[in-house]
Amino acid sequence: ARRPALVLGGGARGAAAECLALAEELAAPVVTTANGKGIVAETHPLALGVSLHSPAVQEWLADRDAVLAVGTELAESDLWSAGPPALNGTLLRVDLDPAQLYGGLRTAHPLLGDAALAVRALLGSCRHPGPDTTPRTTRADAARAEVVRLRGLRDAETAERDARWLPFLRAVRSVLAPDAILTSDSAQCCYYGALPHLPLGPEGRYLHPTGFGTLGYALPAAIGAKTAAPGREVVALSGDGGFQFSVQELATAVQERLTLPVVVFDNGGYGEIRDEMTARGDTPTAVGLSPVDLPALARAYGGRGERADTPAALADALTRALAAPVPTVITVPEEPAR
Repeated sequence: ARRPALVLGGGARGAAAECLALAEELAAPVVTTANGKGIVAETHPLALGVSLHSPAVQEWLADRDAVLAVGTELAESDLWSAGPPALNGTLLRVDLDPAQLYGGLRTAHPLLGDAALAVRALLGSCRHPGPDTTPRTTRADAARAEVVRLRGLRDAETAERDARWLPFLRAVRSVLAPDAILTSDSAQCCYYGALPHLPLGPEGRYLHPTGFGTLGYALPAAIGAKTAAPGREVVALSGDGGFQFSVQELATAVQERLTLPVVVFDNGGYGEIRDEMTARGDTPTAVGLSPVDLPALARAYGGRGERADTPAALADALTRALAAPVPTVITVPEEPAR
């Protein structure tokens, strides 16, 4: 292959080192699903991050002459579309589940087995001289330039929509340790904001309810993560609608004395459904929520609560929350203004 690409899903989590080594050996850009977020550090010059839903990245992927998909279904929930991209090149798939090797796209080379062992074997084969005599540094430089170009195209597609979250996500990233665990709700601030725009490395984790549209996932998932890994920073990201599906779990977090920041982007209701109604020309119906003082509610449970109107205020509040012996709800007001 002269134009290879890697697609990594959650099943590649245990093969992070092998996947990075293979990508660098092949000078192959890497795109991930939501479950594969951070397997290859998203600041790496070959990383496209969680970009399978981007039309520009899908068009680029269709033009690759070889695509290696590791531990992913390449499902509709990964692509945000009704069907898989039309790949024109050779598709190779690595998976533990034989049923996944043949689902969706036609697979030329199904490789059944453990991701780390399979990718390691592929890496050994790729280190033998092949027909492509292009110098390795030339291929690497070209691949990095291609990634820069694609990142620009991907971000331009949604720049107007996503801009409101970016300064706040940079503030979150500036405070957290590299191995922090973030849990995500089915909220615009998460799937439009944090998934593509909050960089993560293989030492961190991002837990997202991929495919289920689960409102209220972030808080109980964060409680589980903090219980399992008490020595790591854990932060829940949510919208106000989703948070109120499981807000009562604050009682559990307080009872267990968990240091647990919960950052809630408050847009006064179910923003995604409201926006879809507006885009269709419908009158938004049953998608607005009455104002709730969520920091006060957190204090009523025995936790802490703050409001952050600016990215700097969010960084400060998050720093305090990570030192507190109880959970802290931090609300970030969004439009429409209350």
